[in-house]
Amino acid sequence: MTASDPSDKPPRRGLFRRLWRNPFATTASTTIFILGILVAFGGFYGGFSVFAKVTNTTEFCISCHEMEVGPYAEYKTSIHYSNRTGIRVDCADCHVPRAFFPKLMAKIVASKDLWHNILGTIDTREKFEDHRLEMAERVWAKMEATESRECRECHDFAAMDLYEQGRRAEINHPEAMMEGRHCIECHKGIVHELPEGYEG
Repeated sequence: MTASDPSDKPPRRGLFRRLWRNPFATTASTTIFILGILVAFGGFYGGFSVFAKVTNTTEFCISCHEMEVGPYAEYKTSIHYSNRTGIRVDCADCHVPRAFFPKLMAKIVASKDLWHNILGTIDTREKFEDHRLEMAERVWAKMEATESRECRECHDFAAMDLYEQGRRAEINHPEAMMEGRHCIECHKGIVHELPEGYEG
């Protein structure tokens, strides 16, 4: 038996070879592929937007008992909940970015807290308080990394009337502005109580 000569084999008719030889098929396939990606992304974007809208509500945030009796109760005594101008911010205004990809990342990270609630790590007020410093430091680190991005959606140095502010703010805000500092560097504990063990 003799070895067959490779030149005797019929040419391979793979998908890519056929597409390469037929410009119409290449164009049609490329168009279908791009449309498929757009439809998939649109479906994901739409689905995620609905998911984010539902999970961004304060009602969703306080559906865990330890959140309702802890951070939410503290928030209700803060100026972010009730103030002379009647402007109220909700949980998502401070904790969830507005832009799509940062919002997606925030939701992925936040799923860890839900997971720990299900596991029972933070499912009571006492357990929550035991982990509060660690969780607060994680939030502060995120705010440091984004230069208090969510705070600055409402608070802008350029828009502040310093003479209408308290004496300390009137002195400290211009300094902070010149030094390039941002909100969380000075304003930890403005809405929620500072965790036990925090030194700052």
